[in-house]
Amino acid sequence: MKTNITIAIRLSIICLFIFAVLYPFAIWALAQTQASKGKGKMIEAGGKSYYYHIGQAFEGDQYFQSRPSAVGYNAAGSGASNNGPSNEVYLKEVAARIDTFLIKNPTVKREQVPVDLVTASGSGLDPHCSLQAAYVQAARIAELRGLSVQQVNNLIAENKEPALWGLFGPEKIHVLKLNLALDDLANQLGEKHGN
Repeated sequence: MKTNITIAIRLSIICLFIFAVLYPFAIWALAQTQASKGKGKMIEAGGKSYYYHIGQAFEGDQYFQSRPSAVGYNAAGSGASNNGPSNEVYLKEVAARIDTFLIKNPTVKREQVPVDLVTASGSGLDPHCSLQAAYVQAARIAELRGLSVQQVNNLIAENKEPALWGLFGPEKIHVLKLNLALDDLANQLGEKHGN
């Protein structure tokens, strides 16, 4: 009995050292070899810094909208709502999101609303949306920005990202990068027209 307790204590100390000291140090050291020094990839624009891998909330209908977030895009508390597709409260919330989207995008039919624009991702922080989710917003953004739908669609096509290693998952759009490119395009056109 005494031998078993001694072995258990030793094993606990070894595991504590490996998982609480050695492993975190190894991950920290690996992160230091990266350009960001483990602080995450940043995008600088307009005097502001944004985390590349964290979804953002965009104020105003003149921007592409991200997936909804169950945590308000708070990276400190990532997570989903944990409501299943049969939960009545969740279904009402999704129906309200669809109705709001249709009001803001009158050229879109209900069956054209992509699921990723009305349901949150598992983390609540997904920075991407599907190509369909971007294209379905093009008419609204073109009208509000004084652009043609073709200009907005071209911008989407220029900013699409391929599937992971060309194999896994669909093509997608990084919503922050797309919105920054949209602002750049609007500024360039404004300068050309002397605005």
